[in-house]
Amino acid sequence: MEKVKCLIIGSGPAGYTAAIYAARADLKPVMYEGMEPGGQLTTTTEVDNFPGYPEGVEGPKMMEDMKKQAERFDTDIRWGTVTDVDTSKRPFKVTIDDGTELLAETVIIATGATAKYLGLESEERFKGGGVSACATCDGFFYKGKDVAVVGGGDTAAEEATYLANLCRKVYLIHRRDELRASKAMQKRVFNTPNIEILWNHEVKEIVGVEQGFTKALNGAILVNNKTGEEKKIDIEGFFVAIGHKPNTDMFKGKLEMDETGYLITKPDSTATSVEGIFAAGDVQDKHFRQAVTAAGTGCMAAIEAERFLGEQL
Repeated sequence: MEKVKCLIIGSGPAGYTAAIYAARADLKPVMYEGMEPGGQLTTTTEVDNFPGYPEGVEGPKMMEDMKKQAERFDTDIRWGTVTDVDTSKRPFKVTIDDGTELLAETVIIATGATAKYLGLESEERFKGGGVSACATCDGFFYKGKDVAVVGGGDTAAEEATYLANLCRKVYLIHRRDELRASKAMQKRVFNTPNIEILWNHEVKEIVGVEQGFTKALNGAILVNNKTGEEKKIDIEGFFVAIGHKPNTDMFKGKLEMDETGYLITKPDSTATSVEGIFAAGDVQDKHFRQAVTAAGTGCMAAIEAERFLGEQL
């Protein structure tokens, strides 16, 4: 059975950065890219907030650059998805979706988190053309424009107030008649004059102009779930803030995680509840969820994996 010093599960900024650092430390990392090579950023158009790209960069291009840098230092990047990790003893027995099995001295989990969407067909069509799940990432592109945020929790309230500093008007669409956000976050929303809350409304459809590969969202059709009345709001940006699901199902009952499935790491560390297994990026970060913070924890995970292996000698 193949033995590896450092196995990286998942790609994206966290995985690729971990690979770069692990490879330069001569850990000869093996990476399995997963079902979505490059992660969430491969579905993003412009990335303007990652250092080193003064003119901005398209998400897929940035991920390709990171992948090439990892390969430059001889990271063994493989197509495939890890389906199981036996965390009971080291080396960890790892199973791949094609039936391959290997033994890993250390594991870095960089499987990320998946943004939750409403499930509308029109929403899917306008992803990258006005529909986003990250105001911090994409809000800048809607400066001075009208936008909408869907949700009623802390994330939605935070995204709405963030966008209110950039945009002319922010509609906060919520299907209930009260927010679930904390009282402090609700107060911020209520005290922001250019946020209009649309209570008891659900989104029926996203509308816009589509010409070939060019998509431009220009509105949303809403339904009042009390009266059944429909209305159209004119917007250019549509932000879904109903939560994320960390991709950690295979580790349930094996690694410590919170009630929503995010892996819990030790303070100031990427170490999980099992020695030799580390977690980086959105799989353990439910607060920031940025490419640059994911890359930072990828760096940390590789350094910690190297130190852990050194301590075993």
